[in-house]
Amino acid sequence: MTISAAQVKELRERTGLGMMECKAALVETGGNIETAIDLLRSKAGAKVEKKAHRVAAEGAIAAHVEAASGVGALVEVNSETDFVAKDERFGAFAQALATLVATHDPADRDALLALPYPGGGTVAEARVALGAQFGENMSVRRFVRLAAPAGARLGHYVHGRRIGVLVTVMGGDDQLARDLAMHIAASRPTHVRAEDVGADVIEREKAIYLAQAEGSGKPPEIIEKMVMGKVRKYLDEITLLGQAFVKDPETTVAAHLKRAGAEVQAFYRLEVGEGIEREQSNFASEVMSQVRGS
Repeated sequence: MTISAAQVKELRERTGLGMMECKAALVETGGNIETAIDLLRSKAGAKVEKKAHRVAAEGAIAAHVEAASGVGALVEVNSETDFVAKDERFGAFAQALATLVATHDPADRDALLALPYPGGGTVAEARVALGAQFGENMSVRRFVRLAAPAGARLGHYVHGRRIGVLVTVMGGDDQLARDLAMHIAASRPTHVRAEDVGADVIEREKAIYLAQAEGSGKPPEIIEKMVMGKVRKYLDEITLLGQAFVKDPETTVAAHLKRAGAEVQAFYRLEVGEGIEREQSNFASEVMSQVRGS
């Protein structure tokens, strides 16, 4: 099959590998970029990152937390330019939507757009009207809502309108809940604990590490230990409890929680433009620096 220059370019951007390597992988996988990434990881042992955080939209994350009821919400609203995203009217619109989500618990995006907007009309009508003022398209992309169970704390953190986090914690204090929210913003965990990671994800990683170890000449039992060690390291990297705590890198989040007699139950993390194609600066690194310095 014919592999386009655009496909090769995208694979190079997402892997950091050479043009010929990327083209060969695409040919071998029939042009499937996701499969080509796995193939390159298996063959080259390369640390290939899927840059899901690359964005093709500007925008803002807004948060609303009701301390009395223990309910919080995050909303992502997108614009075409950073200039509009930084406008106070745009920020006020996003903030109003976060309040609506926390208060009304809409079932989905369409339900949110149909809600009455403060000042008149619906959310959908307000979006169109505000977009007309700016002269560019605006979209309400997604939202999450988190309610803390009885006795739990709801921590939240928003970094520069770009990253928003909600986390529920049983035990500890308000400072711990906020510290954990800041950690999640900086470190990008995908799950609370290793047990939460799907078996299919683990098996996929094992297959990649096994392919990397083949040809090493080591006995099968040694290869198995190597593969399982890499899997454990991978799980520590993507799970909140396994990560090094950003305010005390010498200890894990799990150990920090144990000392505080606390337990994380759930969290949400939204970053502007996740999964949409475009270059962006590394806001997670920015948060990491800020957290460690606080």
